[in-house]
Amino acid sequence: MHTVNLADAKARFSELVDRVAAGDTVNILRRGKAVARLTPAHDPRKPVDLALMRALAETLTARTQPAADFVRGMRETDRY
Repeated sequence: MHTVNLADAKARFSELVDRVAAGDTVNILRRGKAVARLTPAHDPRKPVDLALMRALAETLTARTQPAADFVRGMRETDRY
């Protein structure tokens, strides 16, 4: 948690918003007392449709070779 006085918050608002976007919380003080708090905004998650996930999993085909061999083959044959 980061603490900054109000005058510095006004001068460095964009920097503080970047810190908050990165997950930090910022307390803003006026005359040494906390008056505001900036916290990251979180979007609500959509519920997962389990029936749809199961139906999708059933349509996938199983690989016969290990994943490491598959990735190694992709790296050796493809250009990236």
